[in-house]
Amino acid sequence: MNLILGARTGVFRGDPDADEDPVRVLDCDRVLRVRAFGPRVYAATRSGLYRSLDGGRSWNHIETPRPEVYSVLEAPVGERLYVGTHPAHVYVSEDAGESWAECEAFQDLPSREEWYTPRHRNESHVRALRSAGGERIVAGVEVGGVHLSEDGGETWTERRDGVHDDVHHVLVQDAEEWVASTGTGLYRTRDSGRSWTRLDGDLDRRYFREAFAYEGRLYAAATAGPPPTWDGPKGTDAALYESTDGGDTLEPVEYAGAPGEFVLSWAAANGDVYAGTTGGLLLRREADGWFGVGSIPAEIGSLAAVE
Repeated sequence: MNLILGARTGVFRGDPDADEDPVRVLDCDRVLRVRAFGPRVYAATRSGLYRSLDGGRSWNHIETPRPEVYSVLEAPVGERLYVGTHPAHVYVSEDAGESWAECEAFQDLPSREEWYTPRHRNESHVRALRSAGGERIVAGVEVGGVHLSEDGGETWTERRDGVHDDVHHVLVQDAEEWVASTGTGLYRTRDSGRSWTRLDGDLDRRYFREAFAYEGRLYAAATAGPPPTWDGPKGTDAALYESTDGGDTLEPVEYAGAPGEFVLSWAAANGDVYAGTTGGLLLRREADGWFGVGSIPAEIGSLAAVE
């Protein structure tokens, strides 16, 4: 397996078991998300959507209705392609991106007029698109909360009560259990977002970017504040947490680069869990801790594993 790294300066590809750093395979604007669905790999970027059909070695640009693409999803895999954009819209294609239709009901959600923040040009974006099985799609909006479609995007229901609305990522563990990483807290639902439980109540860091689950263990990382606060003498002042009980208890663990390096992204490959940091460090979870296995000259905002 190889890893695809989404960074501020493009997409990188590398073999984590090789004694060399990943190399850039796509020069583009900031990458918000890389995801793999079967043989297809996507990069959602501020300059559009890109797709690779050869494991991330070469890339083609796909025209989308709006140029700033923040999230991408195939659901069902190989049948429908979805993108979430800035400003916050969701579009679907049934011909691999040749044509697009807007999921118009997404704009009619009761809270839609509240989705904005000065930091993002008084607008919002769809930061997360995830499948919860079948026709069920979960959307996380920064800033706007969590929303659910049960019919492939035709209609939508708000699932934002009880979760902070600055949503960076939604980890869908099964149809009912999701974990939302937000700018103020880590939240879990076990009833498809009808109710939420906050998981970070005992922690002294509350800004989360992404959570990850693999073989019964939940991984998350947090800082005390958003990116504008990361330039102080402590850097990001981050911590990495692991849980073996679904997030009920989050235990801090040591890792290479702590506390200056903040983990932004995760992936599993060849039975190992990897993490990417603000400083471009690629980490691997080994039996006795987290160790660096490579680096790139930019923050690693997203990770995906490919054949």
